Amino acid sequence: MDAWVLALVAIAGAIVLGIAVARWVRGPGRMGTEAQMATYRTLHIASQAAPSLRAGLTQAGAQRSLKHLHNLLGVPAVGITDRVEALALDGIGDKHRDCVVAHAQAALDTGVATVISETQAREVSQMFRSGVAAPLTSDEVVIGALVAYTNAPTGPAMMRAVEEVAGFVSGQLDLAELDRTRARSAEAEVKVLRAQISPHFIFNSLTAIASFVRTDPDRARELLLDFADFTRYSFRSHGRYTALAEELRSVEQYLLLEQARFGDRLQVKLRVDPEVLSVRIPFLCIQPLVENAVRHGLENRDSPGTVSITAVERGGDCWISVEDDGVGNDPDVIRRSLSGEPGDHVGMANVDERLRRAFGDDHGLVVETAPMAGTKVTMRVPKYAEGVVDE
Repeated sequence: MDAWVLALVAIAGAIVLGIAVARWVRGPGRMGTEAQMATYRTLHIASQAAPSLRAGLTQAGAQRSLKHLHNLLGVPAVGITDRVEALALDGIGDKHRDCVVAHAQAALDTGVATVISETQAREVSQMFRSGVAAPLTSDEVVIGALVAYTNAPTGPAMMRAVEEVAGFVSGQLDLAELDRTRARSAEAEVKVLRAQISPHFIFNSLTAIASFVRTDPDRARELLLDFADFTRYSFRSHGRYTALAEELRSVEQYLLLEQARFGDRLQVKLRVDPEVLSVRIPFLCIQPLVENAVRHGLENRDSPGTVSITAVERGGDCWISVEDDGVGNDPDVIRRSLSGEPGDHVGMANVDERLRRAFGDDHGLVVETAPMAGTKVTMRVPKYAEGVVDE
């Protein structure tokens, strides 16, 4: 993971540097030196190739990025392979890419850049005299090769250039793997939350529904539909984010089922600004807080209790809070749970971690609580955040 983070920082720094160089080179009355112009050109081309590689080593990504890599190296032809086949070949001889994997085999086997002989190069085009194959890696494993052909003998300069470009491509492939790892981690965290949906809640809900079958069949039917919609939403298989309106609808169904069990002992207050209903939030980030409020705040008290949910607009943010007037918690216990220690508040810690990952460390949960003083949990979600879309 550290290597990936360093790669991310390096690429981000390169792009920022490219922008800075561009501004300096293009400043009023300054064209820059030839070396400065070359630096800007290199960074600009690299930034154009990078997005197509962030999906991993695929044929579509290789084809889109290769024209930029070809331009970067300035040789007659450039190809990308995985360990089995040539994914793309751009330039002279592009109809003869079937032999490219064989030319890259030594680099694939050894993990070291190798020279392609004139005999091999001429299999692609009779005008070629040599070439270089450099390994592409992801997580330090060779998964493909970058191959460049030239109509001149291969020298140290070309060997180094191909190795450097292959290193850049490998860095993008590492970042692609990091993206996939993050996605898998997010999916795992949601699965943890789903597992936290208490079997007791499911049993109690079905028992409550059954109690109305004879006395109030219409209500039993409505509660059964609410139970079906709640479970369908909670166990959906796609999307890391959802609209606030969808999450609140699921929370409403959860509370209707709990009210069927608790009766007048559970009161609910809801205040939502219409302007924030379309705000995208991490999937299942409110329901666990409401479940905590019911289970830890109200379930163990004899007198009626209230759960209050608010979602209001403040500037460019949506402020969401879940509050109960129940038995409260020890602040130190909550603090330890949010820091990752095992405990009874796994759902709250999970939500806190996902909020920080999505929006930054200053968007974690804020918890106000004390024994016998209730609990209030607040989150601040940007109304518009880059990258927060359904996947």
